[in-house]
Amino acid sequence: MLNRKLSVAPMLDWTDRFCRYFLRLISKRAVLYTEMVTTGALLHGDREHLLRFDPTEHPVALQLGGSDPKQLSQSARLGQQRGYDEINLNLGCPSDRVQSGRFGACLMSEPELVADCIKAMCDSVDIPVTVKQRIGIDHLDSYQLLRDFVGRLSLAGSRTFIVHARKAWLQGLSPKENREIPPLSYATVYKLKHDFPELEIIINGGITSVEQCDAHLAIVDGVMIGREAYHNPWILAQAEARLFGEVTALPTRHQVIEKLLPFVELELAAGVPLNRITRHILGLFHGQPGARAWRRYLSTHGFKKDAGANTILKAAGLVVAKHPAM
Repeated sequence: MLNRKLSVAPMLDWTDRFCRYFLRLISKRAVLYTEMVTTGALLHGDREHLLRFDPTEHPVALQLGGSDPKQLSQSARLGQQRGYDEINLNLGCPSDRVQSGRFGACLMSEPELVADCIKAMCDSVDIPVTVKQRIGIDHLDSYQLLRDFVGRLSLAGSRTFIVHARKAWLQGLSPKENREIPPLSYATVYKLKHDFPELEIIINGGITSVEQCDAHLAIVDGVMIGREAYHNPWILAQAEARLFGEVTALPTRHQVIEKLLPFVELELAAGVPLNRITRHILGLFHGQPGARAWRRYLSTHGFKKDAGANTILKAAGLVVAKHPAM
């Protein structure tokens, strides 16, 4: 069974395989999620590109977007065959593009269809099929509707629900605004755990500190961190020690860089531009003296044609030179 006490949210354009490899160097235990992959892209596009990940990323989950039970079943099977540890269904994204494809948060208005999708996926794979959802959408935001929705999907076969503790407005708000304007209601997620003690309930939304993680874990089964883990990835190292009782010394930020470099060299040799990797590591020194020099150097030099692993070392050297105790 996966230990989902701590996980990193699926984030479009952010949690690609380069980002996940980097985050795994910081946290050994957090469950990492892919960007959302639509069933259409997976079934008719470049599967190798879409499903590729490094074995060191385990535990890693594939998030799917779709609303056709057959296509989701086929896609889930492909994910299992590729070696993913979990298949997750996106029921939380509110963007217009996602709605036009009939997946994401808008599916919360179609519980019977979603239940059919979950059942089809569960019937086709042996790994967990989980759900990432909101607490409601538009005016369909009563607790009774939410409770019925979760109950129906649990009967269809899903035992793990990752709940973003905000409702989503499908019209009038951008995806960014939908992450900020609808108020957080952690109490609603807590109530779900109270009403479904047999289910695994993971809370998501607005979590920015290890102390908040601790407080949530007194009530729910796990926490999922989103943008904070991207902009301030060292929170995962802090959580590793606090939430899992890690007794070995944490790596330093410079040790993480050293471990990253062989991967960088391999990817560069395969033709990957350096900035596809460095854009994900800009937050490594977040909140530390020298963070600005690190970000500025990588942002200025990481996109150049001759940029290589040495570019990262030079950026790190600026931090060491100014702050040798780090």
